[in-house]
Amino acid sequence: MDANHATEPHAEDVILAVSLELAVGKWKVALHDGRRERPAVHTVAQPQAAARLQAVLDVIEQQKLKWSLPAGVRIVVSYEAGQDAFWISRALQSRGIECYVIDPASIPVERHKRRAKTDRLDAIKLVINLRAWLRGERDRMHVVHVPSPQDEASRQLMRDRGQLQKEVLQHRDRMRKLLATLGCWDEVDHKAFAGHLARDEVKCHDGTALPPELRERLLRECERLALAEQQLAALEKTRQASLPAPARQRSDDLARLKGIGEVGASRLALELFWREFSNRRQVGACVGLSPQPWDSGESQVDQGISKQGNRRVRALLVEMAWTWLRYQPGSALTQWFNQRTQGTGPNRRARRIAIVAVARRLAIALWRYLKDGVIPDGAQMKPV
Repeated sequence: MDANHATEPHAEDVILAVSLELAVGKWKVALHDGRRERPAVHTVAQPQAAARLQAVLDVIEQQKLKWSLPAGVRIVVSYEAGQDAFWISRALQSRGIECYVIDPASIPVERHKRRAKTDRLDAIKLVINLRAWLRGERDRMHVVHVPSPQDEASRQLMRDRGQLQKEVLQHRDRMRKLLATLGCWDEVDHKAFAGHLARDEVKCHDGTALPPELRERLLRECERLALAEQQLAALEKTRQASLPAPARQRSDDLARLKGIGEVGASRLALELFWREFSNRRQVGACVGLSPQPWDSGESQVDQGISKQGNRRVRALLVEMAWTWLRYQPGSALTQWFNQRTQGTGPNRRARRIAIVAVARRLAIALWRYLKDGVIPDGAQMKPV
């Protein structure tokens, strides 16, 4: 029997599944309509993004004609989340094509020590998993929630702020280490250091002048440091006003709670609470703070948290959990932490494990606070 022999299901039951394996130079396109054994695989290699996307649409239309599919057949496209982000999904959806962005880590793979892996095989596996997912086998892959263009763009405000802060610290640390090689321990944090360096007032340990090459490098470092500090100051002045109205409202509501500052509230509003959650489990899973047990036969191991999702939010929540313990001593979360760590003495590991649980509970409590207006149990608000 021909492997590509087509049966005739009802037209409304036909789904043309398409998967894209994205690379810098070319894309692999795998198509499967469920009526044949093997999917069709094509390659598009146009240099421009728009031309490459149009080539994918042309391949879909050609395959529809070749397989005699109805004109109104349902088309579902999927591709793995990566450096191309979500523009392909938005472009396809604007053309009326259903598209899903897949978490690459959620796709099951063979556990052979040596397994074949090519872009063609990956595209085939993805389109087969897509058809299984459409039949209801949700464990085949996990779909990424696509943010709106505004939500995605707004994240850059806090991410750029964090990057500028990192650059400022890196410049200062680099200058401090360069000076230490000559026994000079002048403070580089104050703005007068650049002037002292320009007037050749910074000396080595024995009072001699700095080598010209090192001095020139330090002057260039000072210029880059001044530029980063200038950009950071300008961003701080306009950061709160640049937030979209919904995110600004969420940020203001979070900042009313003791233990949550304005910067942390803005980061949570932009990085986490831009999306809607159905239950507390989704909140914990989104930030990667959900426990991952390993219970098989006689083996029962606690693997720790999943560490999935947004690592920036996860680190922020752990840091915020420590400040919550300090500024909200009467809250239910703080009392729970104290009861769990009571009697551990100098065992810091027990406290570090417990604080992760506090971070997950805090994320859920803040979600309920924003969603339903329920103030965390025992929490205090900042005075107006």
